Amino acid sequence: MNCRGLYFEDFSAGRKYATDRRTITEADHISFTTAFGFFEPLFMDRAYVAHETPYERPIVPGALTFSISEGLTLLSGILHGTGLAFLGVELKVIRPVFIDETIGVDIEVVDKRQTKKPDRGIVSFFQRVNNQDEEPVMEYTIRRMIRRKHL
Repeated sequence: MNCRGLYFEDFSAGRKYATDRRTITEADHISFTTAFGFFEPLFMDRAYVAHETPYERPIVPGALTFSISEGLTLLSGILHGTGLAFLGVELKVIRPVFIDETIGVDIEVVDKRQTKKPDRGIVSFFQRVNNQDEEPVMEYTIRRMIRRKHL
């Protein structure tokens, strides 16, 4: 298999990576909220948001922020052809994200462990999603199954 990503052996605790950044557009917001039924007024109703919340405009669902941050992680190439499975996540939303804000992800390896199967291992990453002002908007620890090098 032709893999460009990093293998289990390539990851070590404390190693850091950063993704490119991406602006969340109104088209992203509308496509996501309508495709997946996020018809909450907080996301869709500008008058409601202006009068009933502390925000001046609709916020982007946290699920969309997470999805885009995971897309940025995949686009970084570190998991290309070597990532085998998503195993779980612990996630904290720190502040809202709005349409036309730009996010990027800082990634740090926090742990890795071998499995009983010799072709794979488990790597845990701490990922911080930052906005265009480098303010954290979301943090999560995610566990992934990663391919090992063929010996």
